Amino acid sequence: MTPPRRMTLKDLARELGVSTATISNAFNRPDQLSPTLRERILSEAARLGYSGPDAKARSLRTGRSRIVAVVLAESLTYSLNDAVASEFLSGVAEVLDAHGHTLLLLPGRGHDSQPAGSANIADGFIVYGLMPNNQLLQRLPFQRPLVSVDFDVEGCPTVHIDDTEASYHIACHALKQRPERPAIINLRLTVEPCNGRVTAAHTMLPSTSTISRARLAGFYEALEEHAITLGAVPLWNIEENIFEVCSPVIAEILDQPIEQRPDLLLCMSDRIALTALTLAEQRGIRVPEELRITGFDGIAEGQYRAPRLTTVRQDSVGKGRVAAQMILGHLPAEQQLLKTELLPGDTCP
Repeated sequence: MTPPRRMTLKDLARELGVSTATISNAFNRPDQLSPTLRERILSEAARLGYSGPDAKARSLRTGRSRIVAVVLAESLTYSLNDAVASEFLSGVAEVLDAHGHTLLLLPGRGHDSQPAGSANIADGFIVYGLMPNNQLLQRLPFQRPLVSVDFDVEGCPTVHIDDTEASYHIACHALKQRPERPAIINLRLTVEPCNGRVTAAHTMLPSTSTISRARLAGFYEALEEHAITLGAVPLWNIEENIFEVCSPVIAEILDQPIEQRPDLLLCMSDRIALTALTLAEQRGIRVPEELRITGFDGIAEGQYRAPRLTTVRQDSVGKGRVAAQMILGHLPAEQQLLKTELLPGDTCP
């Protein structure tokens, strides 16, 4: 028995009395149609058994896959569980959805061999995170557009927030009440793996590779302005922005004798700050009376718990939207600098 002929785009257009371009837009460029018309086309397509234009044929015909890849610094599991990264991806996906593109996620950690072949099908790349996999970047098709987020790739447009300015302002807020023993906890600051105190033996990563340097510069500017000797301020480094990695370092800090224990912690991320807050509470250290804490990111968890975290809010969803609009050509391919907002809370009034 001969199988029924598969319905084509032309068949559906003829059935609905619209052009083939309108059918194609319903599947691939939804922003070109009214929601009512698009819904009617998709409903009728489903009823008649038409599943959409052949993506492989379209790619061969146009040379474009309508796929945008996001190259992540971390594993997929980490990125999807991290509040900041997941908000960023949500912003990217929102724009791609609205313009009929598909999102491809390429992890920078984990299965290193996976991205090589997958990357070849993408029309463009958004590279996001603190420490991109340089080997992976070198394997990406150089002729495709690329936007970097939170670090710089020579010759490519970038999306940043005002990291130095924001860190400066939150440090100035904290230093209104002069601390006796301030300390800084940063993230991925050194070339050598370091989950602990940073010493003269460690080599700092270049400022183009990590936003940690930009945030540290803001902290240092504020400390110097308040006549606090930088050499007297301990600097600690965290290798991964998760509780399990943060907690041993912060436990070491908080378990020092009271006369050495910091009374102000300037933390590079909310996850670090919230870990410090949790461990301080477990030890009966009163916040903010005995220990004041600041974070950075403005994640919901820090704003919905008590005491509420003093932090800087960055619009991670907005950052993802901007990066996606740039890769699609809807914004100029140039450096975009997004503003942040100081959120005074209870941990450092």
